[in-house]
Amino acid sequence: MAWIKEIDYNESKGKLRKIYDRIKGPGEYIDNILKVHSLRPYSLEGHMALYKYVLHNSTNETPVHFLEALGVYVSMLNGCSYCVDHHYQGMRRLLKDDERAEKINSALKNDRPGEVFSLNESAVFTYAKKLTLSPSKMEEEDVVKLRNADLSDGEILEINQVVSYFCYANRTVLGLGVSTDGDILGLSPNDQTDEGNWSHS
Repeated sequence: MAWIKEIDYNESKGKLRKIYDRIKGPGEYIDNILKVHSLRPYSLEGHMALYKYVLHNSTNETPVHFLEALGVYVSMLNGCSYCVDHHYQGMRRLLKDDERAEKINSALKNDRPGEVFSLNESAVFTYAKKLTLSPSKMEEEDVVKLRNADLSDGEILEINQVVSYFCYANRTVLGLGVSTDGDILGLSPNDQTDEGNWSHS
């Protein structure tokens, strides 16, 4: 459900049906955050390409569960419960450690990532918070701090893109009233070896 018209799978046709067939989950299920793009299939295609390549790319050096945790944190900062709920479940599934996942969730809710992440990992959350809440105040020193935390420039780019993607996704959800009603939480395009595989499982 959202504040604008959406087209369900069984009502879709043409380009939209082709994209839906690429991204659908069990029982022809489509995430609400994706369905909200249905009036403009090219917008849906762009969203999925960005999401897959930024968060679920086999060449990323940053572990996917860490990127999911970063997405949860950015979504908390932006007040986007939809993305928090979805990506917490994705992180939990990837970690395969419910106790660890809950500790991470609690620490992020309390804005204390240092309780569950190393000093170097915590530097990523400091960068993410500033980029999310005060983007115009970013300066080169913010990147230098990540290098000093042993991140390569490629890893810094990965972090930057994940933070930026979640700010985009959060604003899509919040600006169009997307809810989790009827959603299956935590599904994602898990085949990282095939860039063209967008199916959710």
